[in-house]
Amino acid sequence: MGVAGSVVPGPRWHRARQIARMAAIGTGATAAAFVATGGVLLGQARQARRTIPMAEAPPPRCDGVYGAKCPGRPLTMVVLGDSSAASYGVHRRRETLGALLATGLSRRLHRPVRVHRFAVVGSLSAGLRPQVESALECDPDVAVILIGGNDVTNRTPPGLAVRYLVEAVRALRAAGCEVVVGTCPDLGAIQPIQPPLRWLARRWSRQLAAAQTVAVVEAGGWTVSLGDMLGPRFVAEPTRMFAWDRFHPSAEGYAVAAAALLPTVISALGAGAERRPVPVRGEGVRSLPEAAQEAARHAGTEVSGAQVRGRDRGPAGRWAHLRRRAFFGVGAVPQPGPATDSPTLEGSA
Repeated sequence: MGVAGSVVPGPRWHRARQIARMAAIGTGATAAAFVATGGVLLGQARQARRTIPMAEAPPPRCDGVYGAKCPGRPLTMVVLGDSSAASYGVHRRRETLGALLATGLSRRLHRPVRVHRFAVVGSLSAGLRPQVESALECDPDVAVILIGGNDVTNRTPPGLAVRYLVEAVRALRAAGCEVVVGTCPDLGAIQPIQPPLRWLARRWSRQLAAAQTVAVVEAGGWTVSLGDMLGPRFVAEPTRMFAWDRFHPSAEGYAVAAAALLPTVISALGAGAERRPVPVRGEGVRSLPEAAQEAARHAGTEVSGAQVRGRDRGPAGRWAHLRRRAFFGVGAVPQPGPATDSPTLEGSA
């Protein structure tokens, strides 16, 4: 099954286009800063590339069945996106994002989980199409997508990056697959990137994350803002939270990201008990554009579609439910240990 060739225009896209337009306006507003400090920015970009080494080896594969001794048909999870989804920066299968999520899902739902990773190191949003085509051959139950960082560093127009992402989400949803997207991380948290380039990277990252949230929820998916979730801990403990390249997360960094994504993946699969019965401050139903902007500012925030009095939309557009997921920390996602958590490998994966 292929990916839909184009996005159908209509009222649903008004808000997504508006967010993307805001991002473009914000980019235009910084043009003068580029002219004034172009030499500084170019120098910093070159220095950042020298500081961040090139990939030495591909990340370990996480494909296989986790919790194979659990009863029932295995859930199939596919992992799509860029180097963050592929877990570049770690050396062991059990440290990968896919393995951490699959282990957590298996333990929470008491079912085996089959994982297929199609994420590609260095991928842009434009690279999601072939990943989705391959993923659909596996008849997935849920897809986890992490994408956007490379679009920011390559200055992909936000509207174009979002269009590719929403095509992927729509194709997966049309096949009955639930979709959870970890939105663009805050590249301003990366230490090798210095001000003023760091400030611009932060602004562009948040603009893209907000636009991604609007488009994904409109397309029937769920989002979790990764933002600067790892930023404060990276600053405090860079040797622990960064991988050797000082750009990608370490094993502990990926565990933090998995802990933020896991509750939303469980909720997307219909396990309502995962939702907290008592809302915390800042949670609730609001317009999707407002929820998207709020989520972009606060890492670990889940956004999904909602209804108010039986209606999906209000005066300001699509309704959305905003949830602040508890920051569990590194130990929240169980590490593969007992035999039941070790993956049963498929083929050469």
